Amino acid sequence: MVRYSKLPFRELVRRYNCDIVYTPMILADVFFASNYSRECEFSTNILDDPVVIQFAASNGVDLANAAEMAAPYVSGIDINCGCPQKWAIQEKIGSHLMSDPETVRDMIRMTKARVNVPCSIKIRIHKNLRETEEFVKRALSVGVDFITVHGRTRNQKSTVPVNLQGMKLVKEVSTVPVLANGDVFSVEDANAIVEATGVDGTMAARGILENPALFAGYNTTPWECIENYVDLALSYGTNAFIFHHHLMYMFERTMSNAERRTFNSLTTVPSILDYLEENYNLDIVGLRARRAAQKLES
Repeated sequence: MVRYSKLPFRELVRRYNCDIVYTPMILADVFFASNYSRECEFSTNILDDPVVIQFAASNGVDLANAAEMAAPYVSGIDINCGCPQKWAIQEKIGSHLMSDPETVRDMIRMTKARVNVPCSIKIRIHKNLRETEEFVKRALSVGVDFITVHGRTRNQKSTVPVNLQGMKLVKEVSTVPVLANGDVFSVEDANAIVEATGVDGTMAARGILENPALFAGYNTTPWECIENYVDLALSYGTNAFIFHHHLMYMFERTMSNAERRTFNSLTTVPSILDYLEENYNLDIVGLRARRAAQKLES
């Protein structure tokens, strides 16, 4: 995901049965060159484990440089070959790489030569699945450690159902673990995809933005989860845009249209907190006091 899976959100989803978490997609060349980028794009702590840092790059040198810098602080390096946004394709990163398997193979080889943590790829399928099979085999030839496959082509919209056969093919030709991504909005969705494709696990993006408690079996975001996010975001520090948009996603299924119009118009953290206190009885001070008391009792 671009922007959204920073430290507060990663810590949140760990509380709800999420086993492995990823950073947002980070531009490898900017990360390597800019201390400001590193401070803004990636922060971690001892609770943030296992965490995979996901880079976007157009060549092996940029990727390996950034990976070597990040490796001491992460559990794995992931190469984004799936972002379908137009700007990414124009920069020859993200899903553009699905048409350039040799560059991806070089990226994996060069990165694995310089880091001692797993190196994975997140890919999409091709319209012609033979191309997908060949793409995967080239990645396997240089030792990719695991693969996440999104079951759509780069040109397909999210309203198109994922191609289960395409994801199954990636699993069948792979000698490493394979995760499936796309259309995971519940535990039932995840289980159905595993059953249909034989993959080793599933990844959620849109689904977990809407409901960070998805993998704990909740069908909508419980209020406790929203409270936890607000607490974490305030504790770690989160800019108003990210803070607001995470909450907009979490309330998507429960707010009325009128409520959403009002809530979506808010622009500052204080105004958002005021709204939640007035309309949802948000009490962060009380929440923290209760947690402190529980720790003392234990």
